[in-house]
Amino acid sequence: MGEVSLIDVSKRFVLQVGNETQTVQALSRVSFTVRDSEIVSLIGPSGCGKTTALRIAMGLELASSGRVTVDGREVKGCGHDRGMVFQHAELLPWLTAIENVMFGLEMKGMRGAELRSTAERYLDLVGLGASKNRRPHQLSGGMQQRVGIARALAIDPKVLLMDEPFGALDAQTRETMQEELLQIHGRTGKTILFVTHDLDEAVLIADRIVIMREGRIQEILHVPLPRPRGDLGVARGTREFAETRYHVWKALHAAPGTSSVH
Repeated sequence: MGEVSLIDVSKRFVLQVGNETQTVQALSRVSFTVRDSEIVSLIGPSGCGKTTALRIAMGLELASSGRVTVDGREVKGCGHDRGMVFQHAELLPWLTAIENVMFGLEMKGMRGAELRSTAERYLDLVGLGASKNRRPHQLSGGMQQRVGIARALAIDPKVLLMDEPFGALDAQTRETMQEELLQIHGRTGKTILFVTHDLDEAVLIADRIVIMREGRIQEILHVPLPRPRGDLGVARGTREFAETRYHVWKALHAAPGTSSVH
């Protein structure tokens, strides 16, 4: 199982601006569940709270109120039941690709021959078996992100949390990574919560889309595209894609406070 739930999660930041103290409400009673093996995209304008929600789910931030659960157990901090992939791969530059993956496994307590064989298996999964001995500066941006995904998957988390992982890539590499992520999902069945600014990406990847505005959920929308979605170029040409994309666009431009759940 790998179900993650945010339950009435609110987050306030207290900022010091000159001599004044200001309170910023980043999240207000946000509730949704990502079901086992489901991909849910979080989308919304900058500052809407989507990355804050993801960081709280990971345990990198504490909620001001509310709670997060994984399979019914409350999250109290970071844990190996959750893996995170950031916008930039954040690889250790002095380590090779396989050593970066092994580093995460060592933090989990793995040792011996199993350590290297597990790292190799996950690098093979993301198509980088032949590049395992390269250091990050010898890898393209897309290859570095593949290492980051392999590192997150190798600890065998129940939930994979992804914070705009393809946002810094060029358009062609981004489309390739989207297809590869769906292939990996098909092989592993991991539960994925995916933050993005990109409307096309949200629709192409997700089973459901959580649309956020001003720290609140504007709408939760089911994506009618069938799985598997092997050829995203074909998916882009469907009526279902166009209608869902337009629906998300309208929700992002609707008057604040207008919301619905599908």
